[in-house]
Amino acid sequence: MAITITESAAQQVQRILADKQLELANTNVRLAAKGGGCSGFSYLIDLDTAGPKDSDKVCESQGVKILVDKKSYFYLNGTEVDFEQSMLGGQFKFKNPNASGTCGCGTSFSVG
Repeated sequence: MAITITESAAQQVQRILADKQLELANTNVRLAAKGGGCSGFSYLIDLDTAGPKDSDKVCESQGVKILVDKKSYFYLNGTEVDFEQSMLGGQFKFKNPNASGTCGCGTSFSVG
């Protein structure tokens, strides 16, 4: 399996890059799972212009390169990242097959 993003998420990444005057060819999306949050782990998403580290797993989806450290990849393998717009704004949503539970905010998860 791999980590994928939807077309909606890819479009949002491109909007963010345009706002920051960055190019998709030189910028990656870094995903991570860090201890914390109300369910045990929190999702982190950030832009990375440094490129992959030797220990990173690299996936590509919708033309976006995704970097994940090996420890996080254990928890995120198979995850689909989506972007949902609402009247209150928008946010990235994570559909993680490894999560046994999530919290109401959608930014943390548990495994077990």
